[in-house]
Amino acid sequence: MIRRSSPPPSTIAGLRRGLLRTACLTAGLAAVFPLSAREPTAPAERLDLQTASIADLQRAMDAGALSSQRLVRLSLARIRAYEPQLHALISVAPDALAQARRLDAERRARGPRSPLHGIPVLVKDNIDTADLPTTLGFYGLKGARPRGDATVVARLRAAGAIVLAKTNLSELASGPALSSLGGQTRNPHALDRSPAGSSGGTAAGVAAGYAPLGIATDTTGSVRWPAASNGVVGLRPATGALPTTGVQPTAPSLDAVGILARSVADAALALRVVQAPSPARDAPDCAPDDAPLRGVRLGFARQDFSGDDDAVDAVVANALAQARAAGAEVVEIELPPWLLPTAKQLQAALVRNESAPSLDAYLRAAFAPPAPQSHAELLALAERLAAAPPADATPNPGRLRGYRDEAAAPGLDDPVYRAARDEGLRFFRASLDAALARQRLDALIFPTQTRRIERIGEPARVNARGLFGNFPGSLASLAGWPELTVPAGATADGLPVGMSLLIPARDQARLPALGRALERRWHGLRQPAATPPLAGEAFEYAPRTRDGAGGCARPRAAGASA
Repeated sequence: MIRRSSPPPSTIAGLRRGLLRTACLTAGLAAVFPLSAREPTAPAERLDLQTASIADLQRAMDAGALSSQRLVRLSLARIRAYEPQLHALISVAPDALAQARRLDAERRARGPRSPLHGIPVLVKDNIDTADLPTTLGFYGLKGARPRGDATVVARLRAAGAIVLAKTNLSELASGPALSSLGGQTRNPHALDRSPAGSSGGTAAGVAAGYAPLGIATDTTGSVRWPAASNGVVGLRPATGALPTTGVQPTAPSLDAVGILARSVADAALALRVVQAPSPARDAPDCAPDDAPLRGVRLGFARQDFSGDDDAVDAVVANALAQARAAGAEVVEIELPPWLLPTAKQLQAALVRNESAPSLDAYLRAAFAPPAPQSHAELLALAERLAAAPPADATPNPGRLRGYRDEAAAPGLDDPVYRAARDEGLRFFRASLDAALARQRLDALIFPTQTRRIERIGEPARVNARGLFGNFPGSLASLAGWPELTVPAGATADGLPVGMSLLIPARDQARLPALGRALERRWHGLRQPAATPPLAGEAFEYAPRTRDGAGGCARPRAAGASA
């Protein structure tokens, strides 16, 4: 048996005194250096407003690191800094900060209404807002207040979104990105370039970081072309997916309300909220990595969608290679040779004949006299403006020619127009559907514009087939199908290039997941050269939780580290 000897009493007393001193010292150090400061329980979250998704913003708000008031102040700071050169806006809500303050208080008391709670939104100035003028970009409607909100605006407000500003547009949503009231909008990636139309102000504003989200209109490409030209995401949902009540019509057979955002996830989230506002926070619709693309057959009509601009073609080639690397099968196809020429003529017949009659009905419903009540009144005002433009008006001869042409159209009783509307659209949709079915395609993929956007004042050019570079937009419009354009990269001179996915309306629910998978591959989001970050727009904060809830991973900006 081993016999253990006990330490003497003096040694035990010394050990006790040493332990007591150590405990006191530890307690004192803990008081000066709390454990949480020395060993954080979770790494800090970084928020950069130039790349943050709406889910990122909501996470920061949940953690108390961001408020709607602070977000609106930062948006207004960007507007003050960059709007003098962009001309993307026509009016700014004077009570935006007061709205944000009320929504912050509501969040603290009852929680957020929806994923858009406290988020500033840009609204194209042909969509009615009861608290701000709705001018259609026409000087003759300067200061005109509509009788109420458009349905989409009412739904945004019900979801807790803040209508921050009304955006400049091609006058009456037609022609180049110029209006007699708002002047010439410029592209934030290159100020000598057009932002494309007609939603050029909305796209330029989202690209410039005025707000993370924009609501606009699309008849034959007016959401998608500007989105691609300004390097943001553009979504035209299936025709009728969003209500057009309270929205200035261009051609009701083709019109749609669309969404511009910095990420596919944000565009999809906004569509869900505006389609069916709900107080419950949506679960994010995230799919892992490349999974949505594996085995998907994407049709690319090379003979139709390439050859107009070598710089765009190079970006397209890389984008298609990345789609293949993600598991998609990119199939070279040929569209029926008559499809695109038919689209050009069909689109022209519908827009020309529907513009004036539909505008008459809209003006009477939206505005009380003395605001103009008819297309004829607008034309007369436009003629007077052209003859003697006021000092604060921008002459717009191209749009004046458009007013005259619309007034001379045969109208809704014309039998050729009726055949185009009633039979032509049905035939076109069936033909496009058959082209996909023949090749067993899930979707078409193509450059949203086949050539770089033109310089301001430079006439748009046609290709060898007599089509402008934005001709692919007519496919979705005439078929009534959803189309999503995603930034795919940029040319050597820094101009963004967007790639579009066009899918049958019955498959619209698949489109966001496909777009997000390509977005992660392409890393096409870029900071516009003319609107660099401002102080205070990026910061770190302690997240409320580390469970990752609240949204999909945001797209990584080009050049950023992984």
